[in-house]
Amino acid sequence: MVSEKIAKLINEQIAHEQYAAQYYLSMSAWFSGKDLDGIANYFRVQSKEELMHADKMFDYLNDVGGEIIIGEIAKPPHEFENATDIFEKALAHEKIVTKSIFNIVKNANEEGDFATTSFLQWFINEQVEEEASASQYVTKIKMVCDNPSALYLFDQELSQRVFTPDPTA
Repeated sequence: MVSEKIAKLINEQIAHEQYAAQYYLSMSAWFSGKDLDGIANYFRVQSKEELMHADKMFDYLNDVGGEIIIGEIAKPPHEFENATDIFEKALAHEKIVTKSIFNIVKNANEEGDFATTSFLQWFINEQVEEEASASQYVTKIKMVCDNPSALYLFDQELSQRVFTPDPTA
């Protein structure tokens, strides 16, 4: 039901999502090492969401008869300059993911693969939310990182985030 080209692109996206999960886990570890457990929690939740995205794509590819090929996942960086660096890298990574998803949609549209285009609409909406959120956190971390009291409050804010599995995943 799905072309080899689209299956290949989705397989690549599964690997991108799994890499993102590891990347965010690495960011979480950095914050844990600085005793900023709330911010570490934020990135742990991000990591879990990325794995859910990979699972969602895996299931879709299986449902449409595409061959699932698990790709290699590169080791993410574990050394970062500071908190601002991490949030900026997270935003940059979300932009890369968005472009990758848009590329799959573009190719699916060119092939008239309406099922894949429809399926990916959820991811497009998710990426709009992810980029907006990441951009907001870049702004906030830049405001608070030199102020210990403000950083404490920001850390407390992010400690409230809870992973909520998507019921459609």
